[in-house]
Amino acid sequence: MQAGDPMAHLRADCANCAAICCVAPAMSRSADFAIDKPVGRPCPNLTPELRCAIHADLRFRGFAGCAAYDCFGAGQRVTAAFGGVDWRAGEQVGARMFSAFAVLRRLHELLWYLGEALELSSSEPLAAELRAGQADVEGQAASAPEALESLDIAPLQIRVDSLLDQASVRARAAVPPPRTDAAGADLIGQDLRQRPLRGAALRGAYLIGADLRGADLGLADMMGADLRGARLHGADLGEALFLTQSQIGSATGGPDTLLPERLDRPPHFV
Repeated sequence: MQAGDPMAHLRADCANCAAICCVAPAMSRSADFAIDKPVGRPCPNLTPELRCAIHADLRFRGFAGCAAYDCFGAGQRVTAAFGGVDWRAGEQVGARMFSAFAVLRRLHELLWYLGEALELSSSEPLAAELRAGQADVEGQAASAPEALESLDIAPLQIRVDSLLDQASVRARAAVPPPRTDAAGADLIGQDLRQRPLRGAALRGAYLIGADLRGADLGLADMMGADLRGARLHGADLGEALFLTQSQIGSATGGPDTLLPERLDRPPHFV
């Protein structure tokens, strides 16, 4: 994270959070989680100091999903909104906090994408609409916790998604056709090393375990693409669109994987 980072408030700050992500979500025993855990139950690895006892070894202890998780800064914001009272104060407080967190995380994710879209020079014709959308999302995110719990963000989500789609189309137009359109496609486990992926539409694509070694993913729309276990060694994602820390954290890569400056290199990319 750089000084003056406009997305600083959208980055997780665990030191100022009541470990909400270790309690609120459910876990299902799988390749991502070593245990089953229902919604609202603290993870057994959570210490009394609200820290993860195995944080440094999450991936090696069977909790790759936790290692890749990103709350987009919603955790510390909800914690602050409750003024020092957290989920340990009782079931009702916990339920309210977890409900607010679920909504705020979605809003913060939208803010992340809008912030990125505004950084694209190709988005200049959309700048006013993007800033208006940003202001509206931030306005809802600033709601009191009790309002967040019952907030219907679907209409705003639809509006923002439309703007982000327009921003994506404008950015990817810089890549001469033909451009790969694999939005929502099932590409699980496929070898995509020879596919032309620069400027590709990969929004919502299933890229679990896909071989993307050496791939040029510049200006490819990666929003919501499932990269769990994808092989990104030598891949160029430096200009990839709408890529998040969580997506990168769920993939595999190395020091030769090029990432956007706004994202941190995961510790397992060695």
